[in-house]
Amino acid sequence: MSYGNIFNHLKENHKKNWLLYTKHDFVNKLSNDSLKEEKFLNYLTQDYLFLIQFSKAWALAILKSDNLEEMKIAASTVNDLINFEMELHISLCANYGISKSDLENADEENQNIAYTRYVLELGYSGDLLDLLSSLAPCVLGYGEIGIYYKNSNPKTHMYQKWIQTYSSNEYQDVCKNVANLIDKAFILRLGDDFAGTYKWQKVNKIFNKSTLLEIDFWNMAMK
Repeated sequence: MSYGNIFNHLKENHKKNWLLYTKHDFVNKLSNDSLKEEKFLNYLTQDYLFLIQFSKAWALAILKSDNLEEMKIAASTVNDLINFEMELHISLCANYGISKSDLENADEENQNIAYTRYVLELGYSGDLLDLLSSLAPCVLGYGEIGIYYKNSNPKTHMYQKWIQTYSSNEYQDVCKNVANLIDKAFILRLGDDFAGTYKWQKVNKIFNKSTLLEIDFWNMAMK
C-alpha cells in the first residue's frame, strides 16, 4: 500500500519498527479471531480515549497550516475522527454492554498518556511538519493494516467490523487525503531536496518515535 512519496520515505527509513507495528501480534490475533475478547475491549476503550486527544492534535494542524487547502484537509480529518472512527468504537462497545459513559469515564493507561501527550506537545511547540510526522503512523498505519488483513484473512468474523472500517473506501480516502497533505506540506516548506535538509533528520526521529509509541499501545492492549 502506497500513501504518498514522503510517507514512503519515512516508512522505509524505519522499516524494522514499522513492521513491528503493522504486523504486531495484537493485529495478527485480531485478524484470525484468536484475540481474547477482554483484550479487544481493553484496546477499544483505550483507543476511544486516544482518539479524543488525537482529534485535538489534528485540530492544531488547522492552526499550523499555511493555506486554505491544508486547513480543509486537517478540518476534514478532525470530522472523520470524531464522527466516523469514534462512532465505530461506541457501536462496537455497545455490543458488549459497554456504554459511551463507560468509555468516557475509563482511566487512561500510561502508554496512552505518553503517546497522546507526545503528539499534542509537538502540536503546541512544533510546526506543521513536526505535527504531521507524529500523526502519520496512526492514520496511515491503520490504513495499511486494514487493507493487509482484509486481503490476507477474508474469512475473519469476530472482529470483522473493525477490519472493514479501516479497509473501507471511506477510511482509505482519509488516508489518501492525509498523504496528499503531507506530500504538499513538505515540498512547500522544504523543496524537492527535502531529504538533504536538517529538518528531514528531525521529522524522521519524530515519525520513528510515534511508530514506537504505536507498538507500546499494542503491547498495552495485550497485557
